[in-house]
Amino acid sequence: MDKQQSKFRWVVFATVLFTYLLMASQRTAPGLITDQVMRDFHVTAATIGLLTSIQFFVYTSLQVPMGILADRFGPNFFLIVGATLTGIGTLIYSMGTHEFVLFFARILTGIGDATIWVNMVLILSQWFSAKEFVRLIGVAGMTGSLGFLLATVPFSAWIDLLGWRGAFFSAGLLLCFCGIVLYFVLVKKPQQLFVNESVAIKNDVPHEKISVLLRRIFSNRQAWALFFCHFGVVGAYVGFISSWAVPYGMTMYSMTRADASQLIMIGLIGALIGAPLMSWISGRLDRIKRPYVVVHIIILSSWAFFLLFHGQPPFFLLILLFFIIGFGYGASALTFAAVRQSFPIIDSGIVSGFANTGGFLSAVLLPLIFGYVLDYFESSGSIMDGYYYGFITPVLFSVIGLIGVMSIQEKRHHVESNLP
Repeated sequence: MDKQQSKFRWVVFATVLFTYLLMASQRTAPGLITDQVMRDFHVTAATIGLLTSIQFFVYTSLQVPMGILADRFGPNFFLIVGATLTGIGTLIYSMGTHEFVLFFARILTGIGDATIWVNMVLILSQWFSAKEFVRLIGVAGMTGSLGFLLATVPFSAWIDLLGWRGAFFSAGLLLCFCGIVLYFVLVKKPQQLFVNESVAIKNDVPHEKISVLLRRIFSNRQAWALFFCHFGVVGAYVGFISSWAVPYGMTMYSMTRADASQLIMIGLIGALIGAPLMSWISGRLDRIKRPYVVVHIIILSSWAFFLLFHGQPPFFLLILLFFIIGFGYGASALTFAAVRQSFPIIDSGIVSGFANTGGFLSAVLLPLIFGYVLDYFESSGSIMDGYYYGFITPVLFSVIGLIGVMSIQEKRHHVESNLP
């Protein structure tokens, strides 16, 4: 029986995506208890900022190494370990008695989180045909956005019910349980269902040296096109939403903090729609590049509107722009559909990791650059000008993304040749 024809592949799909949902929620859930952590541990806002960003840095730095390991040893083991590490890190976070314990917990969580996307992409590549994969990768991208939504009102209510320690402890236990379930779904059951395939995998050809592999991938034009494509569409959204979106709404539109946070919710709704819709459109057209180019043009235009209106577009347009930018972030799942289409399965892990590094590298850079611009103009007494000039950064990032997506070489007629 073939994996890609087996009904069991839907069990794999549901289990992996549920795990991703929980892991994605723990990226942003600590932001709900910032004030409580500052009060309980007597730490400064700068310490909280470092605590928030450390998981991001760990995640970004491990994408390429994780891709190499997943290609070399298979994705199942690392996804199981990653879910378990995220659970253990969350458990330690819930029981922390010192700020250093919190840092250690977030580093563990970051290591676990770094395993999820690359390995999930590889697992779906193995269990689904190329045409199914293009459509399902959008559902996977939507699941990440649902995880972010889970870490808003629902998890906040859970914190109110159990206290922050009880809420994070229960989330950690559930993630550890997911690690156990993944072992049975990804390892034990397939060994019983696909005996011949297991033997074939053991007799696989030797892998090339890591130095040769890296040189080959880093000199590949298509890999760099996907890197810059993801750099332009992911980082501008994630970097701005996670850092300056709420202060922007409060400063430029005199919103309350609660009202400004609704801008983030609007972006997430856009992402929830963008991921499955653009994957479905791409699947129907049997093309990835053309619809993705359109998305990048729209995203570039949206950021340019902030400059056109001197950083303060009309409110109705502001709502629309946040929705569109979130929609573009959801559509970024097409980057990995392009990876699946362009590279053999044996290289999919490292190329997926390389492309994902581009996206989250810009997510790290944008808040820093934007903050530097704001500091410069705030010192001269013109914070509104600071936001205006700050928007030059996402515009430039979007230009880079557009160049990247236009450089992608689409291989429509060779999709099936990449099947495992």
